[in-house]
Amino acid sequence: MMKIYCPKGGLETNVFTLVFISCIYCSLTNENKDGKFCSKADDSTETCSQEETSQQHLHAASECAGGLGLELPLFTSFGDWVLNVKPCKSVRENFPIDSIDKNYVRQVKNVVFSKVQPTPLKTQTQVVAVADDAMEKILDLDPEVATEEFFRAFVSGNTVLQHVPPLAHRYGGHQFGSWAGQLGDGRAHLLGEYTNRNNETWELQLKGSGLTPYSRRGDGRAVLRSSVREFLCSEAMHYLNIPTSRALSLIVSNDPVIRDQFYNGHPKQERAAVVLRLAPTWFRFGSLEILASSGEKHLLKKLVDFILVQYFQDIDILDPDKYLMFYYNVVNMTADMIARWQSVGFAHGVMNTDNFSILSLTIDYGPFGFLDDYNPKFVPNYSDDEARYSFENQPLVARYNLQKLEKALQVLLPAEQHNTLSEISSYFIDIYKSKWIVINRQKLGLINEYHDQDIKLINILYKMMEDTKADFTMTFRQMSSLTFNDIVSASIPEGLWALEQIEKHEDFEEWMILYAERIKLNGDQDDDKQRQERMNNINPRYVLRNWIAQAAISKAEKDDFSDVQLLSRVLQNPFQEQEVAEVKGWASRPPSWASKIKVSCSS
Repeated sequence: MMKIYCPKGGLETNVFTLVFISCIYCSLTNENKDGKFCSKADDSTETCSQEETSQQHLHAASECAGGLGLELPLFTSFGDWVLNVKPCKSVRENFPIDSIDKNYVRQVKNVVFSKVQPTPLKTQTQVVAVADDAMEKILDLDPEVATEEFFRAFVSGNTVLQHVPPLAHRYGGHQFGSWAGQLGDGRAHLLGEYTNRNNETWELQLKGSGLTPYSRRGDGRAVLRSSVREFLCSEAMHYLNIPTSRALSLIVSNDPVIRDQFYNGHPKQERAAVVLRLAPTWFRFGSLEILASSGEKHLLKKLVDFILVQYFQDIDILDPDKYLMFYYNVVNMTADMIARWQSVGFAHGVMNTDNFSILSLTIDYGPFGFLDDYNPKFVPNYSDDEARYSFENQPLVARYNLQKLEKALQVLLPAEQHNTLSEISSYFIDIYKSKWIVINRQKLGLINEYHDQDIKLINILYKMMEDTKADFTMTFRQMSSLTFNDIVSASIPEGLWALEQIEKHEDFEEWMILYAERIKLNGDQDDDKQRQERMNNINPRYVLRNWIAQAAISKAEKDDFSDVQLLSRVLQNPFQEQEVAEVKGWASRPPSWASKIKVSCSS
């Protein structure tokens, strides 16, 4: 049964009370001399809403505390914290919301959101894992809050806030190269937004929380297996310095969910799980595509203008070229994201336009995979029969997706600017390549720029890795262990198993000579220690390989969540060698069964 939480009482219990006592002078010398912090603090008879006052107090307290050299305490009560959750600004900006309140699958027109309640889980829920870093640094929450019943009820979708109606977002998309029409949040609910002490606003979204008008033929649920992967990879990518959504919590229940994982006529019963995800916005390419495709130009313009004002503040909203500048920014940011994916061997698996964030964040973790041996044709998604989303195709698919975004933006531009849009998208591959080369130069410990020489060195290395099936992650990581003398002599110290594999290549010794000559160009001031330190800070030792994730999932399905929790901690420091991870073998040669693992869109 759904529970609705209605905040009661005032701000007496706010954890910032002590800070305010110390900051009275600051508050009284603020622009609002009467000490109020809300937008209605004037001579009018209007009063501040509790929600608005609480949020303004938080920011004022943060500024005052910073000025006094104090650190604001974290919220230790979830009930206090939810006072600061509010409807997303896109809703407060009066975007149209579906007028139909009933929750049934249908085609929705002329709106951006539909109001819809999560479907409560029927059986006892359990907190599998919580991302402490996201709790503290994004939501200002003490991790101990995760032990509260209220927290567990909220992040499972069993309790919602009365003052923040849950929403499902309407969007469309191109899936596997074809326009799929209306898609939308088929099993996700937007719970509102929170602005933290750093004045960063994050939207809270449940995934696996039940049916919506956009569920199509689905049941609105997610299973434990896929939810573990989403939770772990969202956080792992963040610590790999790749733009991504975040995951706050993972909840599991005993509610049965039927899935045919490999679409082979062998469905089985699995357990329902829910992930609470965080992002500055969940708008995606498909958010614009559905409006352009449906002829809703006025709403498309309003949405793009909102995105510009909210997330691209360097662009003047009155500039006649604002949409061109917006598109250039998205092209550039997408190129950066893809270059970062390729640099760590990450394959997304389902690069549909509805899975591409308008802010170029990695979102919607499904049948992804990290490379073991370097195979550019690696396809992580068992459902991808045509290998459309193979590792090597990712830059080309990203360009295709940008061209679909370009088509949506054409609706807002005069015909004479359409060619300019196309010209901007034509730069994508060159932008991507330049970023990819910069990252690979860093991965090899090279400083200064010798373009042709560097490209040759990088390309030969990748060809040798492909030919010898050398491990992608550990080849780069173990190169960080080599001294200049090792490189000059083409000598591989014992125990560097990935380099022992690539050493078998007939061109290896010649390549090492080229590498040594290039390292000399770093200059005399650059020694082994400095180079190795730089390389270790960009070449991870641990990534969420499918076989590592699968081992944790297998234990989790037996109610042993220890490896999920351990992985969550280890992947926070992917560049640092950790004894517990070494004992687990997470930097060792993949087991023989690793190549047999299959993941699919079934989740």
